[in-house]
Amino acid sequence: MIDQSTVDRIMDAAEITEVVSEFVSLKRRGTNQLGLCPFHNEKTPSFMVSPAKGIFKCFGCGKGGNSVNFIMEHESLSYPEALKWLAKKYHIDVKEEEETEAQKQLKDERESMMIVSAFAQKYFTRFVWEENEGRTIGLSYLRERQLQDNIIKKFELGYCPDGKDKFTQAAQRQGYQMEFLEKTGLTIKRDDWVRDRFAGRVMFPIHNVAGRVIAFGGRTLKDDKKIAKYLNSPESDIYHKSRVLYGIFQAKREITKQDKCYLVEGYTDVLAFHQAGIENVVASSGTALTPDQIRLIKRFSPNITIIYDGDEAGIKASLRGIDLVLEEGLNVKVLLLPQGEDPDSFSRSMSSTELQEYIDKNQTDFIRFKTNLLLKDADNDPVSKARLINNIVHSISVVPDAITRSLYIKECSSLMDVEENILYTEMRKMMQKESEEVRRKEYRDKAAQQRQPAPPPTPKVIKNLCEIEEREILRILMKYFHTEVFEEEGENPEEKFSISVGHFVLSELENDGLYSDNELINQFLDFFRENLDNKKFNPSQFFTHHQDQRISQMASDLISEKYTESKRWTRGGAFVEAEDEILDLLVPKIVQEYKLRKVKNMLSDLEKGIQLAATENDMEKVMTIQNQYLNLKKVEKHLSIQLGNRTITR
Repeated sequence: MIDQSTVDRIMDAAEITEVVSEFVSLKRRGTNQLGLCPFHNEKTPSFMVSPAKGIFKCFGCGKGGNSVNFIMEHESLSYPEALKWLAKKYHIDVKEEEETEAQKQLKDERESMMIVSAFAQKYFTRFVWEENEGRTIGLSYLRERQLQDNIIKKFELGYCPDGKDKFTQAAQRQGYQMEFLEKTGLTIKRDDWVRDRFAGRVMFPIHNVAGRVIAFGGRTLKDDKKIAKYLNSPESDIYHKSRVLYGIFQAKREITKQDKCYLVEGYTDVLAFHQAGIENVVASSGTALTPDQIRLIKRFSPNITIIYDGDEAGIKASLRGIDLVLEEGLNVKVLLLPQGEDPDSFSRSMSSTELQEYIDKNQTDFIRFKTNLLLKDADNDPVSKARLINNIVHSISVVPDAITRSLYIKECSSLMDVEENILYTEMRKMMQKESEEVRRKEYRDKAAQQRQPAPPPTPKVIKNLCEIEEREILRILMKYFHTEVFEEEGENPEEKFSISVGHFVLSELENDGLYSDNELINQFLDFFRENLDNKKFNPSQFFTHHQDQRISQMASDLISEKYTESKRWTRGGAFVEAEDEILDLLVPKIVQEYKLRKVKNMLSDLEKGIQLAATENDMEKVMTIQNQYLNLKKVEKHLSIQLGNRTITR
């Protein structure tokens, strides 16, 4: 349990823009910041961060909340775990009660795997610096690769001792369970046979975007060709290689700052670039580039330069990756290094300035690069050239932006000496074919779904017919709870006292016994009642920082929704006064509209009751309900007159 004073310190320190910008590239839009949502795939930004309100809100998928909610959602952490994550970021000491054995057993399995991975990284890193075997073998190798100590420490490189199960034994002595050593892939167990997966290898920890270790790459230093040169952790609950880029944690700030990402192939390529002073670089770690990896880059910058070594055969095999990048709407450039060079060796052959100048001068637009690369094989053969044109036009066809496609077509026409209208015709054919294939797949999926047995009926959910009015009441209370706008006379006519918006609204609801069908809204109102006389109560901060994610989510929604002034406050379509200047008129109107909505819903229920009683021939019940109905109609008329005969449909 984290004490409240510590929670308050964390919440004060965790500035929403600073927290979110570690994971999302944000651009200023007025007083807010805008970016691509990290919680769903989108091409047009709908993810908003409000520094003034301390919240984030996605208008695409609906997720929202404060800094803690963001970390909970993004890192799949519980509320206390997210607080600890932020405390660590802002160097705040967290004191809490010691966990019981029962609490330890209930720890989330995923978090347990993270903890084991963190221990392994510290063990391997300590071993490479402090143990004789680690220094003479692991550290010597890293220095032979001309890696400086600051880079070795920055990326937390290490060494796993050679032998059968030295690491596993050390982990178990520290209390780490075999279950999680196996699930992370650090240990291989077969019946009574146990061994370390990475024994005798130099270790490259793989970090997620938040900087937590989720997996490892290990390089053997043995010459045995039967042993894989590089070995990676297996897929697990915390590591999916198709969604991870090596170096993303160390590179994300610089990618955002430079608005450019360099993509290389391996671990040492990333290390070498960092050592050369170029830090906005990540690696696909030898795997084919995937859509998830591309979207991860896109969160920080839409501009990417893919760096290839001089192996043309390898480049041709990986060209499919460029099409995937184009499909996600990124701007792609390609850099081909001289024959026989790779990013690691090439970056060490020149100074940082020279390397950056070489990249800027030689990076090429993908159309020009692909055309020049494939033209070598065409050799003036019309058939080969036609295949080349189709290949390039296909790449252009996957680009989502029409203007960008047209610019690429123009460039392709110039490079290939082919008329633009011919290229457009080919592109339309490809796009039409692709569209037809998508439609056929949707039809097949729909047909297969219809053949499936009908799912069991879902429990009936009570619809809250007053949701709009109740949310408006909550919004007003959050914004103006303590604002005093009403005056009432005391026993002495000359004695007057002020009434706050909170007192007025809550007393009106209580006097008429009005409650919501939505329990979450009732919780909000209960919190407001409890704090009516608490002048230090800040509703916006209290609710957006609440540990119940449903409450903080709704609070964030309420203060971020784009409400517009009612037309009743305009003359000739122009706004007359700001909302805070007409609270004495606006607040009673909002409450009256809520009451009128409630009355209309009650009238509708009574009408149904009369019809049912009539079908049952229960005339006494019919008369009773009719009397109730007539009395409510009088209330409806009175409220309508107060609202200027405004009509509210049921």
